[in-house]
Amino acid sequence: MATTEGERNHETGRLEFSLDVPFPSHREAVIAMRSLSPDREPRKGGISKQLALTGSTLTVKWSADEARILRVSVNSFLDHLALVMETMQAFAPPVSL
Repeated sequence: MATTEGERNHETGRLEFSLDVPFPSHREAVIAMRSLSPDREPRKGGISKQLALTGSTLTVKWSADEARILRVSVNSFLDHLALVMETMQAFAPPVSL
C-alpha cells in the first residue's frame, strides 16, 4: 500500500507532496523508476519532481507553487504509474508455487 504526505514548506512557501510506492522486489521498483523518470513536467517553472529508490520502495517528491499545478502533476504521474504496474503484471514471469 502506498503512503503519502503533503504539506506547505513554511520556509519556501511551496507546497510539498511525497508518495512512497512499495513493490514486491527491487527489480520491479527499478523498472518503474526507469519507466517514469523520463517524464518531465510540461511547465518550465512552478513544479519539481524527484524520484528515488530505497530497497523495493519508489519514493516520489513534488514541490509546487500552486495546488492546481501539483494536483495535475500528481494525477498524471499516478496514471503513468498505473500503466507501468499493469504492464509489469501482464508481462511478468509466471509465479512458481
